Amino acid sequence: MKVHILDDWFDTLRHLPCFEKLARHDVTVWTDHEPDPAKLAHRVADAECLVLFRERTQVGSDLLDRLDKLKLISQRGVHPHVDVDACTANGVLLCSKKGAGAPSYAAAEMTLALILASYRQIPQQVASLKAGKWQMGVGRTLRGRTLGLYGYGKIAKAVAVYAKAIGLNVQWWGSQDGRARAAADGETVADSRAAFFASSDIVCLHVRLNADTRGLITADDLAAMQPRSLLVNTSRSGLIARGVLEDEIARGRIHAAVDVFDAEPMVDTDNILATHPNVLATPHIGFVTEDEFDMQFSDIFDQINAYADGAPIHMVNPEAR
Repeated sequence: MKVHILDDWFDTLRHLPCFEKLARHDVTVWTDHEPDPAKLAHRVADAECLVLFRERTQVGSDLLDRLDKLKLISQRGVHPHVDVDACTANGVLLCSKKGAGAPSYAAAEMTLALILASYRQIPQQVASLKAGKWQMGVGRTLRGRTLGLYGYGKIAKAVAVYAKAIGLNVQWWGSQDGRARAAADGETVADSRAAFFASSDIVCLHVRLNADTRGLITADDLAAMQPRSLLVNTSRSGLIARGVLEDEIARGRIHAAVDVFDAEPMVDTDNILATHPNVLATPHIGFVTEDEFDMQFSDIFDQINAYADGAPIHMVNPEAR
């Protein structure tokens, strides 16, 4: 099959063990991002299979209607960026293995790293040292503070283990079902949503983005947070109502550590989330490790081989076959 891999920005995949699974296919790897559907369709015109790199490219009818040879899209995880109905209408099968029992430890580790780096001012201290100025300020200790985890899922549970190991107190909030499961497991659940935001020194978001969770975090939620408290988002930017975090950061009252943005790649050097001293911003690298890629793309390439062998797996829209 003619396979096109999109958005492998650092040409990482061809150097991983899993890439050998594509040995029998004609593979093209694109290391840049092309957001324009017409231009993207022109470059992948001969593709029989598209491999998606998480949610980096939106796939809708404006792209699919132009790809007459496309038969398969292979990716992993949830797919809010893919128009499944348009795939079916164009006879394109979407295969996407949902996450296995283990969480994304890479994302959990990134969350902890952002908390530590924010509290100890690590980026600022490094920059000060490189500029020949020695120390630039005084950080804060995490032990004994309260970490609020919004969302009782696999990644949040991994973060909780790390947090407890360094002496943080952990409390939870989320959906009614999530709160019930947390309480049943003996975890501490806040008395109310307002109490959760007001009593957490650090709030971390670990919720999947969908139609029900878009804009989940409101201006009132952020306003309830204590001065100098820290909001960490390694999930999706859309969980926070548009403009709300930017407005709160502009007031200079709270801090934030964000790995996700409304538009990605985010290259706007004037964006307040990239420039404000109260924000530690990273370019969506929560899942970006060699180990995570090898695991995820091994599954993605297995889907391609299964399709080529006439026995597709992890089908989202089997009616497209």
